[in-house]
Amino acid sequence: MTAPVFLDVDGTSIAVRRAAGAAPGIVWLGGYKSDMLGTKAEKLSEWASGQGRAFLRHDYSGHGESGGDFADGTISNWLSQSLAVFRHFTQGRQILVGSSMGAWIALRMVQELRQDKSGEDRIAGLVLLAPAPDFTAELVEPALTKAQKRDLAKKGFFEEPSDYSAEPYIYTRALIEDGRNNRVMTGPIDTHCPVHILQGLADADVPPSHALKLVGLLPADDVTLSLIPDGDHRLSRPQDLDMLVRAVDAMVRQAG
Repeated sequence: MTAPVFLDVDGTSIAVRRAAGAAPGIVWLGGYKSDMLGTKAEKLSEWASGQGRAFLRHDYSGHGESGGDFADGTISNWLSQSLAVFRHFTQGRQILVGSSMGAWIALRMVQELRQDKSGEDRIAGLVLLAPAPDFTAELVEPALTKAQKRDLAKKGFFEEPSDYSAEPYIYTRALIEDGRNNRVMTGPIDTHCPVHILQGLADADVPPSHALKLVGLLPADDVTLSLIPDGDHRLSRPQDLDMLVRAVDAMVRQAG
């Protein structure tokens, strides 16, 4: 495992791992409280290396090897960092692979890059796993308990046990309020590139109905939805990882 390099983004040191190779390259965008050395990212790194294909990944602030405090993070911050890493380390067309919250970041990156004329044709495709765009407004806020609302008002955050870590998830008032300003599921989403969504039907964190709603907002002729009957939110079993690799490989071939 090579050591990461670091990119300063607005005073925060963002950890990056990059492998040079052929285009279109692969850019990994992890989920909430995930890091770039997770099972899915490692599997894609291994596959990209075997294919001689460029692969880029980073940790958001407050995640993994990056600097910053997790509780200070917002979608806007993590989006800004992802765009900075993308612009600094990639050339040519890229395929964004976003897991859970990373799918939200990917969709927002497409929007931002298309506003920048130099980046409007940079995205060759999107592969989204258990996508959780707008999760703060669509999934967290509607389920808030009275106690959680009280904590948000008084402390500015609330905690929730995590199935994936000994440390609880922290949801801050800033994250929720900023999430409203980054919503993408308010109307048609024109990605200008093909999209492949992988969604487990046994996902207890992001319901399959959320992926179906997202599909309904995307151009039908450019979208593939793969439903995995016994797949959970992590989609990290060997068969899930094989499906991920097949989806990314097919996207690469489609991009030419």
